[in-house]
Amino acid sequence: MPHLIVDYSPNLEDRVDMAAFCDTLRQAAIQTGAMPMAGVRVRAVRADHVSMADGDPAHGYVDITLRLRAGRDLETRKAATAHVFQAARAFLAPAMQTHSIALSFEMRDIDPALSPKCGTVRDHLKGADPS
Repeated sequence: MPHLIVDYSPNLEDRVDMAAFCDTLRQAAIQTGAMPMAGVRVRAVRADHVSMADGDPAHGYVDITLRLRAGRDLETRKAATAHVFQAARAFLAPAMQTHSIALSFEMRDIDPALSPKCGTVRDHLKGADPS
């Protein structure tokens, strides 16, 4: 049930292809081997009202949160964090070279006792390993 939530400033709409960015994060999460493909969800949410740093509206940000069901050891989580963050950084590099953009990432464990789940995604996967 890995969920990646991308919160971003509205001035990035014309600077970053958010659909492609979400897909890049999805692929990176799966590549870690620590997250089941069928459970990966990525969504981007634009913050319509933003004020940062010195108040210059040219500044932008991308804040990524990865919510992950508890149970993975620290080394696995650290490696997954590094891999997904590096994919995000590489994707955003061209925009960051020409614009003021802050990039941040945080992985959070979810207590499985407090997070019930159900769904049929695995039942509908086509030609892929459902793990």
